[in-house]
Amino acid sequence: MARTLIVKVTAGADAPERCAQAFTVAATAVAAGADVSLWLTGESSWFALPGRAETFDLPHSAPLQDLLAAVLAAGKVTLCTQCAARREITEADVIPGVRIAGAAAFVEEALADGAQALVY
Repeated sequence: MARTLIVKVTAGADAPERCAQAFTVAATAVAAGADVSLWLTGESSWFALPGRAETFDLPHSAPLQDLLAAVLAAGKVTLCTQCAARREITEADVIPGVRIAGAAAFVEEALADGAQALVY
């Protein structure tokens, strides 16, 4: 059974290095052939919206929109239900391929056999 890497990002532009690290790890894991589930929570929630990743800039970091695209292409991206609601983000607002789900879905993924969860 293949292992699944779950990366939960709690930071956005408020903590750019932590944010970029999470996206970089998720995209690198996808490139390595891992099953990846990227969870956008807190301030990273904004990156579920079209055009938002393109506004992120961190010197010496890969473009966030490229990292997000890599995960969307071969993995799964989820926006936290409560985080979306607090920001008035709906299913109609998000990038195609991003789902909105809550804590129960995160716990189910994290407790699955062969899963490894990282929180940034």
